[in-house]
Amino acid sequence: MKFRTLFITLFLLLSILNSTAQPFNIYFHNKTLRLDYQFAGNAENQYVFLDQLSTLPSWAGRRDNLSELPLEGNGQIIVRDNDSKQIIYKTSFSSLFQEWLTIDESKILNKSFENSFLVPYPKDNIEIEVLLFNQRKDTVARMNHVVNPTDILISQKGTKDITPHQYIMKNGDSSELIDIAILAEGYTAEESEAFYEDAKKAMESIFFYEPFAGTKHKFNVVAVMPASKDKGISVPRNNEWKDTAVKSHFDTFYSDRYLTTSNVKAIHDALAGIPYEHIVILANTDVYGGGGIYNSYTLTTTHHALFKPVIAHEFGHSFGGLGDEYFYENDAFESMYPLDIEPWEQNITTMIYPEKKWFDMFSPTIPIPTPVEEAHLYPVGVYEGAGYLSKGIYRPANDCRMRTNQADVFCPVCQRALLRLIEFYTTND
Repeated sequence: MKFRTLFITLFLLLSILNSTAQPFNIYFHNKTLRLDYQFAGNAENQYVFLDQLSTLPSWAGRRDNLSELPLEGNGQIIVRDNDSKQIIYKTSFSSLFQEWLTIDESKILNKSFENSFLVPYPKDNIEIEVLLFNQRKDTVARMNHVVNPTDILISQKGTKDITPHQYIMKNGDSSELIDIAILAEGYTAEESEAFYEDAKKAMESIFFYEPFAGTKHKFNVVAVMPASKDKGISVPRNNEWKDTAVKSHFDTFYSDRYLTTSNVKAIHDALAGIPYEHIVILANTDVYGGGGIYNSYTLTTTHHALFKPVIAHEFGHSFGGLGDEYFYENDAFESMYPLDIEPWEQNITTMIYPEKKWFDMFSPTIPIPTPVEEAHLYPVGVYEGAGYLSKGIYRPANDCRMRTNQADVFCPVCQRALLRLIEFYTTND
């Protein structure tokens, strides 16, 4: 009887242990399905169009928490088993297209933007749903399509002509860790060694800050060197246009220091065949600027004096989905965050659902709003001014890496948010 009881106990234990890892192997191959879309439209009407499907040789993403989302994002990809309609994978994101919808140009012009997403490669037919949300969290565009994994028109990428690359931090297998790819932009073939040195500096800058410093063992970092024909980065306001690897440029949305690229497929083509989840693009220039888009990319300059704090800030956006904690006195971007909607970013609040944010991290006797002159008493508080607005939206600390370049740390709330994401992605570690 004791033997039978022990056998049953062991059987149940093994079943529990296998229950978290098994879904990936049931539904997916150890490969990647790359989804290329065009997000298009204007301020009134938005659309999602399928561009291309391709496969990559391995899967570098998470293998647990497959049907869960750590953050809501401004858009989502939902993967369902086509027969049962069970959700088998989810991811969330933001996009340059959705930012463009907040500026006046979108009211008078139609435009389209490239977007690429990675999901594990299915064993059987799947249904993919793409959702875009507006600033009020309403669904404004939806597309559903079925993918047959044996479709002969799914192209193969990453099996030959792999971009030159070097691992600058390798802590383990991609199936267990978070893979960051650092991509060269505006470096000529003759500057490859300079790029690899800049990539090391970028990695050191990110992992200088907590919680990255304390979780360094959970990451791999690879530097990838696609050669650009021209050295440097395009600066439209100076009529300087360069032929570079991913065609990035300053003056995005006519903002001098906003550095982005809309050539997203070129980014992913350069990384094909190399395991990656999160992307950092290093621009070979000393002009100040950068940009970070959640679950898309960080793009920052390498030779400006503020390179180190800027790359950490932008990585806070692209990896952590953190919001900007600075503001403008003239409230120039008032359409970004409606004050009657709680932002999904974990480090800013409009006080609609404050209990969902960081209010468990301080005493209920703290003054709200927290006076800036008492910041020395309250390292975590509710300070007015964030998300580009001076009134009606609040940040958790007087200063933080997500507010100024002078801050030498991510505030405790941002650190907790980042740590939660790291743990979400590496639960099988």
